[in-house]
Amino acid sequence: MDATHSAIPEEAAAQSVDAAIFGRRSCRAFLPTEVPRATVERLLEWAGRAPSGSNTQPWKVRVVHGTMRQKLSDEIVAAHFAGAPHSEPYQYYPLAWREPYLARRRKLGFELYARVGIARGDKEGMSRQLARNYLFFDAPVGLFFSLDRDQGQAAWIDLGGFMQTFMLAAQGMGLATCGLQAFAKFHKIVARHLGLGAEEVLVCGMALGFADAQAEVNRLVAERVPLAEFSQFFWD
Repeated sequence: MDATHSAIPEEAAAQSVDAAIFGRRSCRAFLPTEVPRATVERLLEWAGRAPSGSNTQPWKVRVVHGTMRQKLSDEIVAAHFAGAPHSEPYQYYPLAWREPYLARRRKLGFELYARVGIARGDKEGMSRQLARNYLFFDAPVGLFFSLDRDQGQAAWIDLGGFMQTFMLAAQGMGLATCGLQAFAKFHKIVARHLGLGAEEVLVCGMALGFADAQAEVNRLVAERVPLAEFSQFFWD
């Protein structure tokens, strides 16, 4: 083992990784507790160890806190409730839902709305809950991830690995996260505030902070399909 790294017993290391993977949730209620800038920088440096095709490291990250975070939230929330047209820079969800994905999506949505007291068919309540994304669910730190438009699909895959590494590292440090693709609907506002050039595409945002353990919504655990449902082994 490299002498610059601490020797961690194999079982202890496995338990640490296991705890981060199974402990990670999409947190939708944060405490106002501050996160030091040095901590965010450390997490991003760790995330930068994620693999990428030919080591291209295509990800770009902008971090917002304090005044800028509030300005962005205020403008986007106002645009949301004013019914401003969405202009996502890419197609995120399928144009037509089918099974089994439709059932999984509906199940999560029904469970989420139930935990925040929104009845089925309550469009105003759903709109208010969607607006919570644009407030970073009250997390003190927001992050925005972008790529250059001329990059291929490899860059999108690489960014996913980067973000997952960041989220697991945050979980390992006792912090919580939530990916916020909803911000892409207002990418023009984000671009104007944060200086994204025309050559960039905003992929999504993310909330970072300390989870409110008392919030009912944070007790939601999204169901995962069993191994046999998504994998095949050709093993001899």
